[in-house]
Amino acid sequence: MPAEAPAPGTPDSEAADTADAAAELRRIHAFLSAFTRRQAERTLPVPGGFAALDDTYALSYGNNHVLIDGPTDPEALPGHVDAALAPLAHRAVYVLDAATGDACAPPLTRAGYTLTRTVVMRHTGPPPERGGAREVELPALRGALTESQRRFLPDVPDEVIHTLVERRAARRRGAPDVRFLASHDEFGEPASWADLYLDPAVGVAQIEDLVTAAAHLGQGHAGVVLDTALRMGAEAGCTTTFLVALADDWPRHWYARRGFVPVGSVHCFERT
Repeated sequence: MPAEAPAPGTPDSEAADTADAAAELRRIHAFLSAFTRRQAERTLPVPGGFAALDDTYALSYGNNHVLIDGPTDPEALPGHVDAALAPLAHRAVYVLDAATGDACAPPLTRAGYTLTRTVVMRHTGPPPERGGAREVELPALRGALTESQRRFLPDVPDEVIHTLVERRAARRRGAPDVRFLASHDEFGEPASWADLYLDPAVGVAQIEDLVTAAAHLGQGHAGVVLDTALRMGAEAGCTTTFLVALADDWPRHWYARRGFVPVGSVHCFERT
């Protein structure tokens, strides 16, 4: 007789769901590690992970940090980070595994780091039937990106804003297929935008940095961009599409209403 699938709600079905979620999270972690390595100008080994470095964008934490993607010694980690990031004014450590991140929190906190927890969310259900955003190049987004960075970081110097805008060019190296998407207003100006990173060979896509211009909040442009990214991911053959959202901010609830479910978390430690 053919095997039957476990009935929903039974211990066997719950165990299968847990195993599936764990497998999805491993795929996502592998994607994040690979993206970080490929995007970096150079890498240095660190026990339990590596340092991703880029002198062109030295002011960017996202381009110069330590990524821990394996077992590490939490007590020794602050010293390893100092050695790897020694020339830089900042320190940043991202830990993919939640339990490892919890173990690293006390020694890093004692060393002066602040912790931000983010939630890894995977899209469930069918992709939207249509989107409406289109692919653009970085120059088309430069003005909107500069305005949004100034909105989020009003007190930082101009050189930091410049770095945060221009560093997007390095993301082209991070995945086999990198697209910048935007929904436009009636005058053809970007109203909302996001990155889409695709690796069809492993079937994983990431949506990153979904932002809406202040003048266009609440007009549906973010949904247009998100739907387009999900549709493009599906058309590229990616069966796993995910994003990362702050654990204590409202967008994660908006994503949840659009079919994203939490599958893990990333610990982000930073020290200025």
